[in-house]
Amino acid sequence: MDLPDHLLRQARQRALQQGRTLKELVAESIGQGLHGGTTASVPAASDAVMVDSAGLPVFRCEPASDRPGIDLATALHLEQQGLELEDLRRAVRSA
Repeated sequence: MDLPDHLLRQARQRALQQGRTLKELVAESIGQGLHGGTTASVPAASDAVMVDSAGLPVFRCEPASDRPGIDLATALHLEQQGLELEDLRRAVRSA
């Protein structure tokens, strides 16, 4: 398969967030598109980052957390990847 780079980046990010392989994520997305149904999304592997129902990343941190903060550039990059993955999902559904 030859996918646009921006969609492939999004798919890789989503797979990483969900603790899955890219192959698993793409196969499930294609299956959902072919069958016209949806399945429950796999929760993110990290408790610091999750994906909301719109496909956007949500960063959860406690005020006294020892985790390093996320800078604006990283947050915007992750948001863009989430949007690109949603584009991939829509393209698979309409195919």
